[in-house]
Amino acid sequence: MIVKLLGCFHQLLGVVLAAGACAAGTGCSRGAPAPATTLSDNVVAAEPTTIKPAGETQSSRSADPAPPKALSLESVAPPAAHSFPRLKFHAKPKPLADGAVTHDWTSFLGPTHNAVSAETMLLKVWPQDEPKIVWEMTKGTGYTSPAIQGDRLVYLHRMGNEGIVECLHPETGEQYWEFRYPTRFEDRFGYNNGPRASPVIAGDRVFIYSAEGKLFCLKLDTGQVFWQRDLAREFKVPQDFFGTSTTPLVEGDLLIINVGAPNGPCVAAFDQRTGRMAWGAGDKWGPSYASPVPAVVHGKRRVFVFAGGESRPPTGGLLSIDPANGAVDFEFPFRSRVHESVNASCPVIVDDQVLISSNYFTGSALLRIKPDMSHEVVWTNKDLGTHWNTAVFKDGYFYGFDGHFTQDSALVCVDAATGKTVWREAPEWEESVELNGEQRRVFTSSGRGCLMLVDGRSLCLGEFGHLQWLDLSPQGYKELGRTWLFAAEESWALPVLSRGLLYVSQNTRSVFKREPSRLVCYDLRGR
Repeated sequence: MIVKLLGCFHQLLGVVLAAGACAAGTGCSRGAPAPATTLSDNVVAAEPTTIKPAGETQSSRSADPAPPKALSLESVAPPAAHSFPRLKFHAKPKPLADGAVTHDWTSFLGPTHNAVSAETMLLKVWPQDEPKIVWEMTKGTGYTSPAIQGDRLVYLHRMGNEGIVECLHPETGEQYWEFRYPTRFEDRFGYNNGPRASPVIAGDRVFIYSAEGKLFCLKLDTGQVFWQRDLAREFKVPQDFFGTSTTPLVEGDLLIINVGAPNGPCVAAFDQRTGRMAWGAGDKWGPSYASPVPAVVHGKRRVFVFAGGESRPPTGGLLSIDPANGAVDFEFPFRSRVHESVNASCPVIVDDQVLISSNYFTGSALLRIKPDMSHEVVWTNKDLGTHWNTAVFKDGYFYGFDGHFTQDSALVCVDAATGKTVWREAPEWEESVELNGEQRRVFTSSGRGCLMLVDGRSLCLGEFGHLQWLDLSPQGYKELGRTWLFAAEESWALPVLSRGLLYVSQNTRSVFKREPSRLVCYDLRGR
């Protein structure tokens, strides 16, 4: 039997095609590529920029509402890694190739905070049984990705009424320790009830931000609690559409978070050692689903925060912040006018320019940062409206997946110099599957995939579990390889790549093989 409609595959998966139906209406149409445009009527317009000298913002005077008490830690030896019932080990990975470049992956979007990996000598050709599974761990609910430093991998998920932080060995999956905390979070739109923000590792500490806004600082070697806070309660932040989702940013000795407190602070920095608030910034916008991104612009260290969650009317936008003192250079309003919308895509910084992008009839805007740290709008584009994924920059062009729903999604190329859409294509193909003992052929796609630039190519994880090697250029995309890791929806977290091993979160039960939700380690080492 040949199923000729893409939607039929989604029906076979038992999914609702309106996945992500948290916003009204559908996404952008697949019409002809559009030129650069002015700000859409569906986007909150920018206000005049006000340059605020360092130390003179009202937000930098914010007081810590509930400084935490540092806990005295008992001196204990780090536990040895051991197997446990939810772990299935398959086979040792191949040795790293001579001259292979590798790195840790200690935070969301990788070591450079832009989904670009410096790793080399990866497996470029995938026979039918490649890439091979090294190990897999059955997990609970959540949309997180792991963080890795040396021989420690930290992963966050939920089982029952507990959030679970697990510290594992990256090559074997064996567990060093676990930390549990109670949770009663429920997603208001029916998505799973697990955590959204990924763990962050900094030296001997790991930071966990739960879906209910609880912040934990744990000792990496043992899982002991250095300090903890309930930021949602302390800053009086109501539960947003999908819970707390922003991943904290480690910046020097600080931990920077888009707290989104009513009347400020929008962004707060906390001392990593004590948990005390160092500064607060901004007083207009709530917590978004994007994560803060650091950069050096005109020789000055800055943190860019794309804020904005649930509010009436919907508000949000980009803040440029001096991490040394919380001074705000500028606030650029950019947000869909649709109430049931969020800003969820991280800013992409290229030299002195910042790309921000949002879905829900919004699109993208490119800002140029001036030497006095004010800004100007270079262009806007309605074709590239990334949902929760983040665009990548390569050789003068931005590439990303536009799409509110799966069926209106497409991979888009935008000229960074002009803002014009160069091409817009929906990667679709036919697969052979077995369902109820009958062989069927179905059409599927990358959906709202996520991209990682690595080893001269782009690695793409589709939202139904496909992994692709792509060659992205202004002439179009070329598929260099494809495999179906698992037939499961909601594969939304960017994979993690460290030392030639790829870690992928399977967030729902697979349809055809019925594998449960898992964290899977694949051997991507080449020769």
